[in-house]
Amino acid sequence: MCASATHPVTNAASMAATAVTLGQKLMDAGWMMVTAESCTGGMIASTVTEIAGSSAWFERAYVTYSNEAKSTAIGVSGDLIAQHGAVSEPVAKAMAEGALAASVADVSVAVTGIAGPGGGSEAKPVGTVCFAWSTHSSATVIHTCHFHGDRAEIRRQATQYAMAGLNDVLDAAKTQGPLSATKIS
Repeated sequence: MCASATHPVTNAASMAATAVTLGQKLMDAGWMMVTAESCTGGMIASTVTEIAGSSAWFERAYVTYSNEAKSTAIGVSGDLIAQHGAVSEPVAKAMAEGALAASVADVSVAVTGIAGPGGGSEAKPVGTVCFAWSTHSSATVIHTCHFHGDRAEIRRQATQYAMAGLNDVLDAAKTQGPLSATKIS
């Protein structure tokens, strides 16, 4: 579980605070970020662009809701989607790496999941969300969470977790140098 233990409150104020921290870390590093969003539908981009001056550290967003958009906009292989499903760690990884390659950003985050209320399965229930964070200088970090709540709550939790993961990636890049291919927890 990623939701309650990591981020007990997911509301507009907590999301804004996380975005402000993220923006400061990006400014300090001199980095730009890019998003590749599916189930969050641009919510990460919307949250960070609520901050005045975010154009100094937010480069662009790809809202790749359909499988075709994932392929045509950021180069995710249709075969990869067919093999693993759109909601999978390999697809999240390809989204993060594709968004980074298609932009001039230094760090990316990708989110693909099942926000519900339908669309889930026994193997991938509603609330399953796969994340990936990528930089030019370190291995892509991937993680899957299982959030609970209604569609809006799952999307907010995913947005919060994605930004918190970016903060973690920036902290690791600053203090430890390149990341290994470990998972954010």
